[in-house]
Amino acid sequence: MTPLLSFAAALSVVNVVLLAVVSAVWARNYRTFRSPLTLGLLSFAAVLAVENLVALSFFFSMGMLYTGSAAAQQAVLAMRGLQFVAIVFLTIVSLR
Repeated sequence: MTPLLSFAAALSVVNVVLLAVVSAVWARNYRTFRSPLTLGLLSFAAVLAVENLVALSFFFSMGMLYTGSAAAQQAVLAMRGLQFVAIVFLTIVSLR
């Protein structure tokens, strides 16, 4: 695995951890308020976590899909980075 893809995989792991933290907060809020919005946020976090776990499986089992093109590797890393930034914002706001 190239360094770019290794870093993208690491970002996926961090994203899953942050999504678990946010999901715990949203699950607690849902139990308290029973709001459909909170249930929607919880569902969103679950889907995003599954997406990151699937991406991890591709990084480790089918890395050759990205190895042929440096531009593809940079794009994958950029998308994982943007997703990380978005999840960090969600985490900060949710923990306040």
